Amino acid sequence: MQDECYRSCRQCPRSCKATRDTGEAGFCGESAELRAALACLHFGEEPLITVGGGSGTIFLSGCTLRCAFCQNYQISQQGMGTALSQDDFVKLCLRLQDMGAENINLVTGSHHIPRLAEYIRAAKEGGMALPFAWNSSAYESPEMLELLRGLVDIWLPDLKTLNAEASKKLFAAEDYPAVAQKAILWMLENSPMRIIHRGEKEKMLSGTIIRHLFLPGRMDDSIFVLDWLKKNADGRACVSLMSQYTPVPFTGSAAELQARRLALSALENRLVNAEEDETLRDLIDAYDFDYLFYQDLSDDTSWLPDFSRPQPFSNALATPAWHWREGVKQI
Repeated sequence: MQDECYRSCRQCPRSCKATRDTGEAGFCGESAELRAALACLHFGEEPLITVGGGSGTIFLSGCTLRCAFCQNYQISQQGMGTALSQDDFVKLCLRLQDMGAENINLVTGSHHIPRLAEYIRAAKEGGMALPFAWNSSAYESPEMLELLRGLVDIWLPDLKTLNAEASKKLFAAEDYPAVAQKAILWMLENSPMRIIHRGEKEKMLSGTIIRHLFLPGRMDDSIFVLDWLKKNADGRACVSLMSQYTPVPFTGSAAELQARRLALSALENRLVNAEEDETLRDLIDAYDFDYLFYQDLSDDTSWLPDFSRPQPFSNALATPAWHWREGVKQI
């Protein structure tokens, strides 16, 4: 099954048919090798995921979307990372478990579902006792997600927008709204909420946290998303409404930067202002979700990562376990 999926790639809804098994890169920028850039204890996720020990996060290279504002663009779009074998992956997971991680959080793995299903199974057989979390854009098909049934415990999908025109400009994926809705509904059906108490804190063992990043100047888009979530996910998932949109100081070729500027013209590329924050808080009160997280407004941009550094984040946000420049020999 795995070889077949990489032979003429149809893993994501783009169905680019790249022969990734021979080394050709798909739209995602990746061949059949699973590559990663960083493993760390991450303390910037939702409280249900970080709890006390932090989320054991593995940042994978490549992506099926072309988000113009992506803060992880160095690894999602510019190819930073190094190949991980199955043995490397298992060792990384066990290292994070030994460091006290609450879960293993796989970031942006939609273009490697067959391989990751195999690797997760090997990790569980090799002594991994933590829940696995699937941290994705939700640009994936239920048919491929079926390969992760029984292996992934926690789903962390984005619901970026339900506006097809915005999706086309910002993500190079006009079909994103329809695809993401189907994927999220599959996650809700296949992972019931299970949350336990650890002292004064709560910890998610299974379930779904649906994330929506408010895009400055596009309040109507967020209203449409919140409306859909109220109708389809309230009581079945946690909602995480994020207000930390931050302009990224991108680097790249002149052509790449020009294309990015053109795509970013679909929104107001700035920090969220106080008026928007107040409106979002009013919306939260009006919708009255059973379980919702919301961030305090901040103009601090120091959290933006730089994956060329061994510590891409601030020390308060993450504790590194491995960096791609170290190579696999250091795992």
